[in-house]
Amino acid sequence: MAAQSKLAEIAFNCTCQEYIHPWTSSCACSAAGMMMSIFPASLRIYGTVYLLALIMRGRIPSLKDVRRTAAGILQSTAFLSLNGSLFILAICLVRQLLGGFYFSTASLIPSLLVSSISLAAERPERRTALAMYVANVGIETLWKMLESRGLVRSIPNGQVLIMGLSVTALMYMYRAGLHKTVAKDATFKGLGVIVGKEEEGPLKTPTVTTSQSSRQRPLNFRSITAYLQLYDRFLTTKHPSCPHKRGCAPYALLGGLKPFLGGVGLQVGLKLLLNIPKIFQLKMQWRKQIFNKGSLQLGLALGIFSLLFKTTSCGLRHSCGYDSAIFAIPAGLLGSIGLLQFPNTTVALYLMWKSLQLLYNWGAAEGWVPEVPHFAMILYGLFTAVLCHATILEAQSMRPSYYKFIETISGSRLSRFNLKPFEAFGVGSQDQANQVINKLGIVWNSPYPKFAMSV
Repeated sequence: MAAQSKLAEIAFNCTCQEYIHPWTSSCACSAAGMMMSIFPASLRIYGTVYLLALIMRGRIPSLKDVRRTAAGILQSTAFLSLNGSLFILAICLVRQLLGGFYFSTASLIPSLLVSSISLAAERPERRTALAMYVANVGIETLWKMLESRGLVRSIPNGQVLIMGLSVTALMYMYRAGLHKTVAKDATFKGLGVIVGKEEEGPLKTPTVTTSQSSRQRPLNFRSITAYLQLYDRFLTTKHPSCPHKRGCAPYALLGGLKPFLGGVGLQVGLKLLLNIPKIFQLKMQWRKQIFNKGSLQLGLALGIFSLLFKTTSCGLRHSCGYDSAIFAIPAGLLGSIGLLQFPNTTVALYLMWKSLQLLYNWGAAEGWVPEVPHFAMILYGLFTAVLCHATILEAQSMRPSYYKFIETISGSRLSRFNLKPFEAFGVGSQDQANQVINKLGIVWNSPYPKFAMSV
């Protein structure tokens, strides 16, 4: 108990200089140095993103487009720079206000105080997208933090279950036509490519048929004509309520083949794009990178999902005698079997947050749930606080790529934070940080970070 009390006293009495800016005694200089480090890095990032968006429009940009793009780059850069510098300053101010560091004030509360304020500097149309991205990474990080404490336990293919439920919810909204009214989003364009425009809602006036008007004669398989008639029925048989023109069987089969080919092409194309230098250097390992089962994963997932979704939907229309948006629920759940071929956590969490966002928009429009003012900013603030806490104090719960990103834009500051005084918190913060730093191969090229501004 005495040793634990001593450690707690060391953590509480740790100064912000010992913790986050040992190269300077000035908190203001530390925050200014962070801003000067983040600004050029974020300028490169957002410059690339906005310019690519401008090029992908497929037309020669006007002077107005160029001005709007330049303004967007500068505004987004200012947002990210402000977020990082205010975070450092908030840690120092909270410590001075409370007289020391607690577990929640070392990172979580300072970030919570400044993140939503920083987001106000970003363009309004980008705030929701940023909140969704941060929530995506944040919920994964929060789960790992809880899992490390033994409070939760991952289940096999849990991400596929999340993905399946999310896609099913999105497909119901797509078939109900909500994507044209209260749940507008670009995600539905992707769904339209996968399952086709035929399944798009809102549904037309349903054609109810309980029985066929004329029974088809039984086939006599002793003659070749019967096989030709069977083939013709295979190509043409469809229920009157089915929204597609061709027969149900070719509709489902072709509906599975097209997404399969598209998914394979997309995955192979991305691999080729990422390996352009190796291709020109004739060092590309084609069999290892391209000609393997991994290149089929996305295609199989999309193809099987579309095939099962359309087969189930047509089967329900034949069985019930009418079409309904509610059929998207069993069809989506059965189609989710195909997603086992592509168990991607990032995609699963993105779809989860997107479906929750659109369901919330629908509920708010109908008056079922209250509309929370500035919800995107609140969501961004909460999960940014989780990410900042995990990045500093529980680094092994953070995605390595995100840790590397923060280390880069901060000018090599993150890896220099002194976390040894916080051993009393019981999460081994310094050991976790050291393991992540070694895993990522982070090496200091200078005893000081970029723009140290030593005083």
